Amino acid sequence: QVQLVESGGGLVQAGGSLRLSCAASGRTFSSDAMGWFRQLPGKEREFVAAISQSGGSTYYAGSVKGRFTIYRDNAKNTVYLQMNSLKPEDTAVYYCAAKNSGSSYYNPMSYGYWGQGTQVTVSS
Repeated sequence: QVQLVESGGGLVQAGGSLRLSCAASGRTFSSDAMGWFRQLPGKEREFVAAISQSGGSTYYAGSVKGRFTIYRDNAKNTVYLQMNSLKPEDTAVYYCAAKNSGSSYYNPMSYGYWGQGTQVTVSS
């Protein structure tokens, strides 16, 4: 059984930074592309960023490009999301996910395994 455990969320002022981590177990981590999504109550889960198995390719939502960086350490079975220049509109629960099907990195349906989420709150 795959387990994904996020950490690193919290409360930060606008303009600040946070780094989210997602530790994976129960599966060969380097065989899965990984993604980060976020969700507000009552809204659909929104793509944030994704990274290929090797880390050689990355993908970002337009709203975070240039501010967020996704990277991974396959030796540590961990994927990270470095978030800089945070804005109040970045406030959400952030989820990491392992991509195990489909061709689209942007579609949550391509991801079969999800973490429990971590809250990020950005105050103005």
